[in-house]
Amino acid sequence: MIIISYQSGQPIYEQIVEQIKFHVMKEYLKPGDFIPSVRKMALEIGVTPNTVAKAYQELERQGVIQTIPGKGTFIAEKIGSHMDKVQLEKIENTVRSQLVELRLLGYSKEDTLKLVGRLYEGL
Repeated sequence: MIIISYQSGQPIYEQIVEQIKFHVMKEYLKPGDFIPSVRKMALEIGVTPNTVAKAYQELERQGVIQTIPGKGTFIAEKIGSHMDKVQLEKIENTVRSQLVELRLLGYSKEDTLKLVGRLYEGL
């Protein structure tokens, strides 16, 4: 379910967050689905429990998962209702940076919109 890349430069906990969110978006994981405990996930993907705990904390903060004491961790029933200004600002900064790269490569606005549209449809 989760594949870690040690060469990507992206922190491992962020890779876990991103991949779980991707699985939810693709509906491989649906609201109410059980996800492994911190320890079990850490063993499955070969990272420390602290790394998985950090990822789960972020996913819970964003409203993607919920932990029910004594029962486990599940995909939240209502996802995406917790996007905050900090998270949105981070996304905007990332997109802005990538747009600068595309302009430097000579992409026009139309080419860029086509690229984004193609990528969006591929999700």
